[in-house]
Amino acid sequence: MKLLFLDSPSFGKLDLIEAFEQKGYEIQLFNHENLHDYHNKDFDDYFDELVCGKDFSFVFSLNYYPSISNGCNRNHLKYLAFIYDNPLVSLYSYTLINPYNYIFLFDKACYLDFAKEGIETVHYLPLCANAKRLSAMQLPADKRAILSSDVSFVGALYNEDHNFLDRMTDLDEYTRGYIDAIMKSQLKVNGYFFIEELLTPEIIASMKKSLEYHTQPGGTESDAYVYANYFIARKLTSLERQSVLKEVSERYDTKLYTHNATPELPKIQNMGAIDYYDVMPHVFKNSKINLNITLRSIRSGIPLRAWDILGAGGFLLSNYQEDFFDFFVPGEDFDFFDGTDDLMSKIEYYLSHEKERTDIAENAFRKIAESHTYLHRVETMLEIAGF
Repeated sequence: MKLLFLDSPSFGKLDLIEAFEQKGYEIQLFNHENLHDYHNKDFDDYFDELVCGKDFSFVFSLNYYPSISNGCNRNHLKYLAFIYDNPLVSLYSYTLINPYNYIFLFDKACYLDFAKEGIETVHYLPLCANAKRLSAMQLPADKRAILSSDVSFVGALYNEDHNFLDRMTDLDEYTRGYIDAIMKSQLKVNGYFFIEELLTPEIIASMKKSLEYHTQPGGTESDAYVYANYFIARKLTSLERQSVLKEVSERYDTKLYTHNATPELPKIQNMGAIDYYDVMPHVFKNSKINLNITLRSIRSGIPLRAWDILGAGGFLLSNYQEDFFDFFVPGEDFDFFDGTDDLMSKIEYYLSHEKERTDIAENAFRKIAESHTYLHRVETMLEIAGF
């Protein structure tokens, strides 16, 4: 059995390759410089020649690519795509309904939006972790102090210069005030992302005038979706992460692993960016409390960071995300916080209750190993796709 696997820079790629090989698949990697174009003759010719007469069982990618979907449709070849990003504008392509698609969405709220429209090519499938690989990783004792801390957070702060929303320097006073007001309201609410609903045609027109987004050919995404999820949600997440980390770092030994400088967080230990496979699991193992502060455009899903924390045997303290409760029990497998006061209270509690904290982490790891590995997810995808 052979499969054609997209060789793109993606977290979890090596773990998925391993899982498919465990199921007996021979994997051929591919990529192309015009992969991201919705229509490109060079890519189409390359793809058609690549699959012609090769007897691939299916094509697989992390995230969804309309160019691959169309190629599979032309060649009557099944296309399996496992999504780990949200937002992902490529999902809003007319190609989504191509009959050879099997698209697996980790965010249940996003999946339900498509399912309610009668789109049968999408399926709900949460992310996962390679518990076997993560548990086997051991850091020499003399190196543990480097990565140890009371609290840690691994992730972007989206505080880069000239992010999308901050580029809108010529917004009129009313639009700027309106956006600021709905962001302040959203920051007080966890579990429901309402920004898209509040972007009126007038507000959108003003935003488009300042910085226009051009829909991809064949794209069905609305302007409200793009401006809410790509522009405002990133800024919201930036504000939230910086606010939370400032508060935590002023009271606790806190390490941040991110790619940008953070002069606005003078008490935090900014350790810089770290390698996903070789270093990040050690951070999760050696931090007493691992924070998850989810990108606001992930509406209900469990982000990959959280799965990796639990799969490494780390203790997870997360913001509220509804999908957690499908698989895990708060206070038994992880815990969540609702607002800064609750977060600070729970950090204080779990730092002073070590056995309870480690028991919770061990419970979650067992659940991951038993039911939520890459092999489990591959088996589910193969079953749904009819293999």
